[in-house]
Amino acid sequence: MRSFAGRDILSLKEFERQEFFRIFDVADRLKPIADNRQNSDLCADKTLVTAFYQPSTRTRLAHEAAMHRLGGHVTGFSDAKMTRAGDFYQESIKDTVKMLEFYGDVIVMRHFQQGAPHEAAKWASIPVINGGDGWGEHPTQILTDLYTVYREKGRLDGLKWLAVGDMRMRTMHSLGYALSQFDCPITLVSPPDMSPTDEFKAELKQYSVNFKVADHVEEAIADADVILVEPVVQPDYTKSRDERSGDVSLTPANYRITRELLSTKAKSDAILLHSLPRMDEIPPDVDITRWSRYWQEAYNGVVMRMALIALVLGKME
Repeated sequence: MRSFAGRDILSLKEFERQEFFRIFDVADRLKPIADNRQNSDLCADKTLVTAFYQPSTRTRLAHEAAMHRLGGHVTGFSDAKMTRAGDFYQESIKDTVKMLEFYGDVIVMRHFQQGAPHEAAKWASIPVINGGDGWGEHPTQILTDLYTVYREKGRLDGLKWLAVGDMRMRTMHSLGYALSQFDCPITLVSPPDMSPTDEFKAELKQYSVNFKVADHVEEAIADADVILVEPVVQPDYTKSRDERSGDVSLTPANYRITRELLSTKAKSDAILLHSLPRMDEIPPDVDITRWSRYWQEAYNGVVMRMALIALVLGKME
């Protein structure tokens, strides 16, 4: 198995089966630090640089919290408008990254342009972690989701997944690539205009992912061990910021996971994930049911980023 030291985390296409379990193992070993709300000194001599060209709550703050838990330092920006990349100069990714690598030891980048973290990795001499790139991928989120399922169920193989939402989303892409390494049939449910593209379906077939498409959650929820939901009311991920005003349409019933649906149709031990933020696709009264795991998922996001940072910085092997 390849070492993670010095490695970019850009896409789950690049991950082999045993690498997932290696990350889970390191996350398990670091989790007590977060559980006890302590900080270690594992990365006391290292600095994380955040380069967020799009808004973020969980991804940016989870990486920052992870670095603090590891005893490291954090610098960077959360809005490109506060940098020369977002003003008159429109500074290139190359020029920006060539500066950022002088300021720290690992870069986490979120960008509205698909492939931007890959471009950054070409020019950076330090590891680059993809915090979400347009409609591309979101590898750290899906690593978090798989880790959550693994801790809850004790396994990944043999679990049936139901993915509901916009199949053009970066999380859905990373999920598909990740499940190619496991025996996990998946059913995809989305509005017609948000269905998997022909290119993505061809990739899933190429990677031997066992998938099918359904029109309604009620058609597939009864068999699901894991239900992963994303909004179908979406911002435009190709923009640095979507500032639409006025009323936002609500989620059609076909794609909502309600308490009644879960209690009448879902397995009693199924788990419900959502990377957040949500609109109305999961009503608040689902939060305290036995199915919901999205708050634990968010917490695991810190633990997962602790593992990834420690690995790429060579602090864990």
